[in-house]
Amino acid sequence: MNIKFKRLIMKKSSTLIPLLIIGTLFFIFGFVTWINGALIPFMKTINELTTTQAYFVATASYISFVVMAIPSSAILNKIGYRKGMSLGLIIMAVGALVFIPAANARTYWLFLLAIFIQGAGMTLLQTAANPYVTILGPMESGAKRIAIMGIANKVAGMLGSIIFGALLLTGIDEVNEKLKTVSVDEKNQLLDTMADSVFMPYLVMAIVLFLLGIMINKAPLPHVEAETEDKSEDSGVTAKTSILQFPHLILGVVALFFYVGVEVIAADSIIAYGLSLGMPVAQAKMFTSYTLFAMVGTYGLGVFLIPKYLSQTTALKLSAIFGIIISLLIVTTADFTSSLTSVLLVASLGIANALVWPAIWPLALDGLGKFTKIGSALLIMGISGGAIIAPLYGQLVDKFQEGYLAEGLNKTIAIATSHNQGYWILLPSYIIIFFYAFKGHKIKSWK
Repeated sequence: MNIKFKRLIMKKSSTLIPLLIIGTLFFIFGFVTWINGALIPFMKTINELTTTQAYFVATASYISFVVMAIPSSAILNKIGYRKGMSLGLIIMAVGALVFIPAANARTYWLFLLAIFIQGAGMTLLQTAANPYVTILGPMESGAKRIAIMGIANKVAGMLGSIIFGALLLTGIDEVNEKLKTVSVDEKNQLLDTMADSVFMPYLVMAIVLFLLGIMINKAPLPHVEAETEDKSEDSGVTAKTSILQFPHLILGVVALFFYVGVEVIAADSIIAYGLSLGMPVAQAKMFTSYTLFAMVGTYGLGVFLIPKYLSQTTALKLSAIFGIIISLLIVTTADFTSSLTSVLLVASLGIANALVWPAIWPLALDGLGKFTKIGSALLIMGISGGAIIAPLYGQLVDKFQEGYLAEGLNKTIAIATSHNQGYWILLPSYIIIFFYAFKGHKIKSWK
C-alpha cells in the first residue's frame, strides 16, 4: 500500500490561523501540565505524604493517557478533530472544578481524581492536536511545526509554574516549621488554610477552559485527514491490516514513554530537589521555569534549523546523546559543585528533552495512512511514562534516604544526597531514546 498524507484544505487557505488556534491549545495544556512541579511539594505538605506518595500527582495526571487514549481515538473518529478538542477543554474544566471540594475536604484521593479528570481532557485534546499539526504540512517539517507548538506549551508551563508556585508555595517554609511544634488542632487549622489557597485559581481556570471549549467548536479549523492510496495490483505489495504491523510506531511509543518520564522528572522534581539542598522556597519555586526556559530556547533553535539545516532524525540523535551526558553529570558531580550548579544541570535536561517529542511524532506516524488516528492514540498512551517513571524516581529517593539514614548519615545530607541519586533513573531512559534515534525509527517491518 502506498501511503501519502494529503491536506484537504482550500487552495487559497493559509495554515497560519489553524496553527495559531492549535498553538493556543498547546498553551493551555502546557499551563495545566506544568503546575505539577508546584503541586507536588504543596500536596506533600497539606496531606502529609512521603516523597513516593507525593509523586502520585504525576501518576494521576499521566495515567489518564493510558486509560483514555483509545477511547479518545474512537471519539475523534466519531466527532472529528475540532469537536474533540472542544470536548477535551470542557472535560478539563470539570476537573478544575473538582479541586474545590478536594480542597475543602483536604482529601488526597479527591485531589488525584481532579487531576485525573483534567488528564482525561488533555488526552482527548492531545490525541486530536498532535496529529492535526503533524498532518497540516509536509512530514519532513512536522518536527518544526510541533516545535512551534512546544514553544507555546512551555512558555505556558513557565507562567503556570511561576504563578502557581507563588500561589501555593509562598509561606510553605514557615508552615513546615510550625507543623513540627503545634498541636493537632493547630496543625489541622494551618493545613486547612493552606489547602483553601487552590479555590480561586482553579475556579478561574474552570471558567476559562469552559469558555474556550465553546469557542474552539466555532473556530475556523480546516478539515485535515490522513489519506491512503493503493498501489497497483501488480506491485506485489500487501496492504497492512493492523496497527501492530508498524514496528517504527510501536518502538516510537516505547521511546515516547521513557521520554515523557524524563521530561516530567526534569520539570516536576527540580523544586523538591532545590528544597532538599536547603535552598529557600522563594528561590526554588522558580526552578521549574528554568527547565522550561531551556526547552523553549531549544525549541526556537529547532524552528530555525529544522528541516533546512538539521533533519528531525539528527535532532533526535543529538538530544539523546546530550541527555545521557547530562544525566551522568548530575549524579556524579554533586559533591564537587554548588547547589545551584547541580540544580542548573537538572534544568539543562530541558535542552536534551525539547526536540525529542517533535522528532518522534512525525517519525512514528510516517506511512500510517488510515491508521494515523489509532497510531496517534498509541503515542498518546506513551505519555503514561510520566505516571510510572516519576513515582519510580520518588521511590528511589525514599529508598536511598532510608539506606543513608540507616548508615548513620546526617539527615539533612541524607535527604539531599538521596534526591540527587534518584536521578540515576534518567540514564536507561535516554539510552532507549538513543536506540530509537539511531535504529528504531528505521524498522518498518518485524521480519
